[in-house]
Amino acid sequence: MKNIKKVELYVKENIPVGNDKFSTIESVVDSEIVEKELRHCDREKFIVLHLNIKNKILSYEVVSTGSLTASIVHPREVYKGAILANAARVILLHNHPSGDPEPSQDDKDITRRLNQAGKLLGINVLDHIIIAGNKYYSFSQHNLL
Repeated sequence: MKNIKKVELYVKENIPVGNDKFSTIESVVDSEIVEKELRHCDREKFIVLHLNIKNKILSYEVVSTGSLTASIVHPREVYKGAILANAARVILLHNHPSGDPEPSQDDKDITRRLNQAGKLLGINVLDHIIIAGNKYYSFSQHNLL
């Protein structure tokens, strides 16, 4: 008899969020999650917020922690947690420790790829936001989604 693994979503920790619904880009940028995970991080970190159909946060996942200038992100890793959380939508977040929020060509390429993968899965990408200290860049505000 061959053994197989049972996969389950588990909660690592509960993070208090003042507002459980993200209705604006500013509500995401000013959230406790961004403050705790991204704003002061010295390495690039890529996070996915899992939302229901009404943009209420279900969970979030740190998908990748990289170096000072790069973080490896693959669609399979981004959407694994979203599927397990039964998310209808996601918001992608990552930081630029350099302090410059402008997206690199790699940032634009991975955003396009993740958006295409989300469409195939039926999980809408609402935004990809780059955090750089107190500044940010929103792909949706720049019509890049």
